[in-house]
Amino acid sequence: MTDIEYLDQAEALLRRIELACDRINDTSDADIDNQRVGGMITLTFPNGSQIIVNLQKPLQEIWMAARAGGFHYRYDGGRWMDTKDQGEFWDHLRRFASEQAGMTLDFSS
Repeated sequence: MTDIEYLDQAEALLRRIELACDRINDTSDADIDNQRVGGMITLTFPNGSQIIVNLQKPLQEIWMAARAGGFHYRYDGGRWMDTKDQGEFWDHLRRFASEQAGMTLDFSS
């Protein structure tokens, strides 16, 4: 993957997170505060816990830090997959955010 292709896919992922948070906040009581600074998004939940998603441009990866731990994802041509074969980014984000919010959250389009 070229650097430009990586940035296109990574920026699309960050934008999708932002839009999903806005939709979740409009349709539920989740009250997720999402702040984006450059290539990093911080999701803050009412209980004070956070999930941080950021770009790792030199490695062409996306990194996520949550209460469950730290995870690295690489684009496989169709999905962002954990580099240790532990799953897919969107499945992890849904699960970790739901745990931290104390309610089921849906980040799908």
